[in-house]
Amino acid sequence: MDPETGRILNRLMRQCAAREYCCNDIRRKLAALPSPEAAEVLERLCREGYVDDARYARAFARDKSALQGWGNLKIKLALQRKGIGESAIAEALSEIDGAAATARLEQVLGAKWKTLQRETDARRREAKFFRYGLGRGYSYEEIKRIYDHLRRD
Repeated sequence: MDPETGRILNRLMRQCAAREYCCNDIRRKLAALPSPEAAEVLERLCREGYVDDARYARAFARDKSALQGWGNLKIKLALQRKGIGESAIAEALSEIDGAAATARLEQVLGAKWKTLQRETDARRREAKFFRYGLGRGYSYEEIKRIYDHLRRD
């Protein structure tokens, strides 16, 4: 490994120690290197545990669910775009705290419901509510349950 590649490897090791990256992120960062050296750097980062797609998927799913209120579908699609394997995605989604995710869903959709109270047309209000929930990655059934509850109150 030439000195320049070693310097890049050390920089990436520091970055990976500070936060999670997936293999696809590192490939993008290594795009400037000639391909044999880039592959060697990525392989070493994976071998030494700096980059792990399954660990990245778990952290990503946990954070997006808890902090930004994303639903499982949106998380799954984002991970697929990152090139994460289906088994790692399934494992990550299974580790999301269901009770906390449901509470976050109710909070997010409850806030949206309050903003839609100015809408005079009930059909438009319902369409906007469902479109918002679906855009956040929740299933129709989850949104419908919250909608029925909010409409009754």
